Amino acid sequence: MKKVVIAPDSFKESLTAVEAASKIKEGFMRVFPDLETVLVPMSDGGEGFTETMATATGGRIRKCTVTGPLGAPVEAYYGLLGDGKTAVLEMAVAAGLALVPPGKRNPLFTTTFGVGELIRRAVEAGATTVIVGIGGSATNDGGAGMAQALGAKLLNKDGREIERGAIGLQDLHRIDTSEFRIDLTKVKVLIAADVDNPLCGPRGASYVYARQKGATPEMIPILDQALFHFAEIVERDLGKDIKEIPGAGAAGGLGGGMAAFLAAEIRPGVEIALKTVNMEELLKEGADLVITGEGQINRQTVYGKVPVGVARLAKKYGIPVIALVGSIGEGAEEVLNNGIDAYFSIVSRPLTLQEALEEGAELLSAQAEQLARVFKLRQM
Repeated sequence: MKKVVIAPDSFKESLTAVEAASKIKEGFMRVFPDLETVLVPMSDGGEGFTETMATATGGRIRKCTVTGPLGAPVEAYYGLLGDGKTAVLEMAVAAGLALVPPGKRNPLFTTTFGVGELIRRAVEAGATTVIVGIGGSATNDGGAGMAQALGAKLLNKDGREIERGAIGLQDLHRIDTSEFRIDLTKVKVLIAADVDNPLCGPRGASYVYARQKGATPEMIPILDQALFHFAEIVERDLGKDIKEIPGAGAAGGLGGGMAAFLAAEIRPGVEIALKTVNMEELLKEGADLVITGEGQINRQTVYGKVPVGVARLAKKYGIPVIALVGSIGEGAEEVLNNGIDAYFSIVSRPLTLQEALEEGAELLSAQAEQLARVFKLRQM
């Protein structure tokens, strides 16, 4: 064995994608000390997306202070990739659910204002392409706060700015973008999303996701109607119908707001990630094996998750693919028809979930070593 490409996703609550790639390499190198390894940590747009993309491209992380979902300052960051012109950020670091204590979660009042500030910082740093991962939100404001941070005026009947949060959308009367701070002829915005929910209705942002953000059953129709009203004003004043765009309901409607104000394209996160790290070019160069992985492999892995995204590309070039995973869930066998040749859990003995999470690094390294030993047998 001469060359292995290592391209895992994160193992949620245990290892980042960067850490997972390093541990897989560590296990293989104990068996093949002269092995050429290409580490390409991956993400589908969720937690760790920024760090993963920055690391894979030789970029860097830039820290900054922005407005959090409750209006108080929070420490956030974005990544400037190795080309110096592409920025990656996660909306969750500015408006994520983890930033709101459980007792204060109420999507009527949380805002995406800090997301707009992050985008502005990235553009001011020289980014001409901005990629936004939009999982894990605490908000349901349709991206209104983001738009306000970028200079859009969202006005009520009295000509005053509406209140931040979904509560203010009910009073929206007019949108003025004459002082918008992003020149869309010079900046391209991409949304990394893994859901296709529309903005409103039974499958929309409010009915599907608002409860996990603290909404009571009574709030949900109010939130849905607020987004519907917002979309009506957007269509009238900006000429864009965002209600039925697949993915517009992602992150409490942020997908729709970014499509409206930033002409953003909504794409599967893994598709964006694979292109950003030039995965196909790496695989064209050839490899003896590709190793991928994630926290749990299951039926959902087939639908836009990292392991299958990587495997499908590898199969174009006839490269075998093995997945190392934390656990094996229902329907995992479906990945075997989608490019993955075999999958193995790294849990080698009875463990509690907490023990498995805490020992994830050692377990992954040990299983990678055992996998390498199997491949060594083929050379004997």
